[in-house]
Amino acid sequence: MSIPEAILEVKGLQTHYYTRAGVVKAVDNISFVIDKGETLGLVGESGSGKSTLGFSIIRLVPPPGKIVGGKIIFAGTDLMKSKEEEMREIRGKRVSMIFQDPMTSLNPLMKIGDHLTETITTHLKIKKDEALEKAKALLDKLGISPERINDYPHQFSGGMRQRVVIGLALALNPDLVIADEPTTSLDVIIEAQILELLKKLKADYNLTLILITHNIGVVAEMADHIAVMYAGKIVELSDASSLFDNPLHPYTKALLESVPNIRLSEQTLKWILGMPPDLLSLPKGCRFNSRCPHAFKKCFETEPELMQISKNRFVACYLHG
Repeated sequence: MSIPEAILEVKGLQTHYYTRAGVVKAVDNISFVIDKGETLGLVGESGSGKSTLGFSIIRLVPPPGKIVGGKIIFAGTDLMKSKEEEMREIRGKRVSMIFQDPMTSLNPLMKIGDHLTETITTHLKIKKDEALEKAKALLDKLGISPERINDYPHQFSGGMRQRVVIGLALALNPDLVIADEPTTSLDVIIEAQILELLKKLKADYNLTLILITHNIGVVAEMADHIAVMYAGKIVELSDASSLFDNPLHPYTKALLESVPNIRLSEQTLKWILGMPPDLLSLPKGCRFNSRCPHAFKKCFETEPELMQISKNRFVACYLHG
């Protein structure tokens, strides 16, 4: 039996946005480990800090954001200590990202082939003709006819554009891929196709994947482990099967209960009361306390730390431990 090899270790990561209204702690002291070949599902409501965490890992946080603390150890190297020139070598070649909106990720004035060949030739010292052949082979693997390599982004459907963005992320066979809401703008049929494609490519390329989504049903299909984020914090971290069988944090339980099940005709649709807290003025104690049906006095006084409950289970809640 092979021993799992950690490819990414995040320790105490903090990313803040410095706005006129104040400091937004979008990622607040987050830690986790991903082993090579695993898929980590990162779930939570919009504004919980998921995408900021993804951008922080590759050090592409847009201004006025700034990483203010923590370590990002990728394949034994702390990326926080790497120079920008070194990060340019790592991005795309070793760590890549599938962005949310393919229409804004692709240059409308560049042909699809130019997008792919530019990515390949930037990192590999090969001739453009050879890069073009690699690009055609990649399109074929993505289920797009190589004959369309000279088409522009607007000539493709939303699902096709998303396939191209996935191709850009995989062009150099990276060790780690961060997929930021890869199916958010697609209908359910195309979403299913993209998820199947990601599964196949993950197996073919032996990828390690961070899947960022607000759709907990998507991570149910894809993830080995799941991290649940709320207001800039990870509130539960677990292997997927244990989390779905027995969610520990009240927020995780509420997320699962809010997903409608078409197989249950008698199901009562539930929702989470209230709104997430303003990250400019976080409440004292647990950040979920105003929406939690189980909150008691301590929950309003001291913020719970993420604590280990069993081998693969961590939760930040006073109901446990």
